[in-house]
Formats: sequence, structure tokens, C-alpha cells
Amino acid sequence: MPTLPTPSRSKEAKLFRNNRSQAVRIPAEFELPGERVLIHREGSKLIIEPVARPTNIIELLAEWRKEAPLGPEDQLPDIEDMPASSEEIF
Repeated sequence: MPTLPTPSRSKEAKLFRNNRSQAVRIPAEFELPGERVLIHREGSKLIIEPVARPTNIIELLAEWRKEAPLGPEDQLPDIEDMPASSEEIF
């Protein structure tokens, strides 16, 4: 069973603008793994959590099953299969 991180004390962080988005400087002790996060709102709170990546083929296949099926535009075109011609090899 995975262990949950020990709750930590709150710490104030700085908000700033990054182009047209608001960003937050996350203190080192709250650093998250990876390069992407999920963010959602619960009341007045914003919850930020790391994106879980598949760690084995079973998890990867389970993630792929959630994707929409490929459409006709994603299929390879039909190719006319020409019959082989005879060649003499010396």
C-alpha cells in the first residue's frame, strides 16, 4: 500500500505573471516530480498534483483504452499491390 506524504505546514508563495497566465513559485520543500501537473478547484482552494505516468505495459494499455477510436482520417490509404514480375538473376 503506498504511503502518503506527511502533512506539512503551510508556507506563503509568490504569485506572478508569465505572459497571459498567472503562475506560482513553489518552494523547494513542495517540489513535485515530473514536468506536468493536474490542477483543479475545490471551493476556494486550488489543488495541484503530479500527473501519474504509466510505469508498465499494463498501465500504458489501460491508458490507451481510454482514448477515442481512430477515425477514417487516421487510417493508412489503400495501396494497389502490383504482381511481381519475373527477373533473371545471374
